[in-house]
Amino acid sequence: MVKTTIHRLEDGSGALLLPREMLGSLNLQVGDEFQIIETDDGVILRPIRHDNYKRQINAAHDVMDKYEAALQKLAK
Repeated sequence: MVKTTIHRLEDGSGALLLPREMLGSLNLQVGDEFQIIETDDGVILRPIRHDNYKRQINAAHDVMDKYEAALQKLAK
């Protein structure tokens, strides 16, 4: 379980901050959209995935950049 706080913004609205570790483990990025579903027990946040292909390509590029040297050795 992760705890977080709603932070007040200048316009009076609130912002819910997610820890970096949670963003990584859930494959979320800044700018992702969510559905907010109200239940009797609280709320459910469900990501809306518009660009699965684009996200997959970006993830592949990140892996290739991180392991470039190893991938070059494997390619030989």
